[in-house]
Amino acid sequence: MKIVVLFGAPGSGKGTVAGRLVAEDSTLRHVSSGDLLRDAVKCRTAAGVEAEGYMKRGELVPDVIIARMIGEQIEKVGGTRTLLLDGFPRTVAQAGLLNEMIAQHGAELTSAVLLEVPDGILVDRITGRRVCPACGAGYHVTNIPPRKEGFCDGCGTGLIVRKDDNLATVKNRLAVYQAQTVPLIDFYSARGVLRRVVGTGPLDGIVERVRQAI
Repeated sequence: MKIVVLFGAPGSGKGTVAGRLVAEDSTLRHVSSGDLLRDAVKCRTAAGVEAEGYMKRGELVPDVIIARMIGEQIEKVGGTRTLLLDGFPRTVAQAGLLNEMIAQHGAELTSAVLLEVPDGILVDRITGRRVCPACGAGYHVTNIPPRKEGFCDGCGTGLIVRKDDNLATVKNRLAVYQAQTVPLIDFYSARGVLRRVVGTGPLDGIVERVRQAI
């Protein structure tokens, strides 16, 4: 089992790129931290049951439990497939827990791929997002505009801006990323697994660069 950490600032396109890669290569499995939590709780895994208790109390799920969920995924998927981790680790402490879990399950961290995107483009990507509250379809005011401005192509519902996509929240998220996640660059560089990928330009080009990096 191979493990690839895919990280970058909010809006860098981690989920989009991972989704494209998985769709084109059946040996890859995309595991986002949010999906991991939901699946573990739904499947009633040991870590999922424990995590559910924290979630019901409105508390953050401890890092060590998320790491155990990844261990459960390694056991579940197994074989020669590659897990693309998106959203974990976000800190050096989490990266240490992940390393322990990888070693415990006999897996191998082959690369940590950093999607590099200038802050100005990140802000534009995130603040330009629009979503349909009825069917969940996503748009962007310039990159993926609806046929009729402000309305969903599919169901005609008026589009909204998600709470987390306003400028003040975006700037705060980028500040948190700089403080907590950027140190992962040195962490993975020191271990010889860091791969820097330009995260701007046509999506096909970004996907291909990430494919080469993993």
